[in-house]
Amino acid sequence: MPDADREVAVIGAGAGGLAAAMILASAGLTVTVVEAAEAPGGKMRSLPSAAGPVEAGPTVLTMLDVFETLFAETGERLADRVAVERQDEIARHFWPGGGRLDLCGDPARDAAAIRAFAGRGAEADFLRFRHVAAALHRAFELPVIRAPRPSAAGAALGALAAPAAWPWLLPGRTLDGMLRRTFRDPRLVQLFGRYATYVGGSPFRSPAVLALIWHAEASGVWSPAGGMSALAGAMAAAAAGRGAGFRYGLAAREILAPRGRVEGVALSDGSVLRAGHVVFNGDPCALVAGQLGAAARSAVPPGAVARPSRSAWVWSFAARCAGPELGHHNVFFAGDPVAEHGPIDAGRMPDDPTLYVCAEDRASGRRPAGVERFEIIMNAPAAGGTAAPSAAEEYRTCLERTFATLGDRFGLTFDPLPGPEALTGPAEFARMFPGSRGALYGPSPHGTLAAFRRPAVRTSLPGLWLSGGGTHPGAGVPMAALSGMHCAHAILRALPASTSTSRPTAMPGGMSTAFPTTPAARSRS
Repeated sequence: MPDADREVAVIGAGAGGLAAAMILASAGLTVTVVEAAEAPGGKMRSLPSAAGPVEAGPTVLTMLDVFETLFAETGERLADRVAVERQDEIARHFWPGGGRLDLCGDPARDAAAIRAFAGRGAEADFLRFRHVAAALHRAFELPVIRAPRPSAAGAALGALAAPAAWPWLLPGRTLDGMLRRTFRDPRLVQLFGRYATYVGGSPFRSPAVLALIWHAEASGVWSPAGGMSALAGAMAAAAAGRGAGFRYGLAAREILAPRGRVEGVALSDGSVLRAGHVVFNGDPCALVAGQLGAAARSAVPPGAVARPSRSAWVWSFAARCAGPELGHHNVFFAGDPVAEHGPIDAGRMPDDPTLYVCAEDRASGRRPAGVERFEIIMNAPAAGGTAAPSAAEEYRTCLERTFATLGDRFGLTFDPLPGPEALTGPAEFARMFPGSRGALYGPSPHGTLAAFRRPAVRTSLPGLWLSGGGTHPGAGVPMAALSGMHCAHAILRALPASTSTSRPTAMPGGMSTAFPTTPAARSRS
């Protein structure tokens, strides 16, 4: 095997890049991860606060089996690297004017909670919805979610065994439309419609198949000790333990392919990292925009990344709070979903936002006294389009929309209120993740075939591979990790078998799936 075939450069230490690095290093390849930030994780990041590091990215961990399989495939146990605790409660939900609903994922307990909240008719509606969500998940899990390439034919075949899913796979069926035909209580339409925002979409424009996210979440929500950024640290440590090298504070400037095949990466310090394979764990839009050089510009079809998903305004801070009793994950709903999603679709801050509040120190029912850590997320359009406000104006408006809404409408107050340093918005995300346009979930999920349009792991440029939330199978930390696993498996399959020096793994073959996450030119991941 030529030496270059055994040298891999991973651009970006997000979940997809870290998963690929773990597997490739375990297989005996020479792996170097370059990351523009000073720590691994990509969007799994934290910021300093008066109470210690507070999460500033994803906070919900589902599909734990993905990570257990990943670590086992590299000869390790996830539990030996990071403690992970299953949460008894998925989320606590609040509505204007009163009303609280706690869901936990247990069918009997959730049905009883919904019956107490909205009556026996709502309970029956929920049980029907739960059945349909499970059917959609069964139809899509193997041929789409877990597959290296999504198969529409495979999903159709899977659906044949799930008649309850048939009506919701038809073109034009939206998640909101499905929920309105399922639930008679508009609050439950609003609750389950929120799953479109998990992948950066609107329930009014996202396909009904996204109802399957409920099934995935109801199957278990976990909390890593130290937050999701600690999970990223555990993945990086596992990769380093298998021989992968990490170079932080360095951005990728250009993917070099002078002879029509990848030969290395030019870095921001002027050096060149030689490699026969490059894993791009960035937003594939950066490739299309030429931010990684001319050679990689046509590696991804432009149509696959034409429309960005949504972004967010994210607060990360420490304070004392007063008001309604919070769980670990809390959702404070808008009074009018149209007043939330309509302005976002028009490129503006929502007039009436739904706000997600993570009380980071309240996992597993803990009730801290005094100052505690919070992350609050308000959905946002991607950067660009309408004229961007100044940072000071954006801070003032976002402060009002967030904390006045929570205080005036729900009685939830914080002392002290966070300063501008605690807020990250679409423009800052666009700077951190070049090419992303500030979108946090890759391409838009809107449209019936959105899941089948995402780029796959293999690009048209030999030696250039993709991983992360911008590729198949899509957004979210477990999906990004799956993409990295698929990416690594595809590279290993492409190596000359007769000369392979790969180390044996604990689970040969493992799982398969593909997908990319952060951008490049000044790639943050």
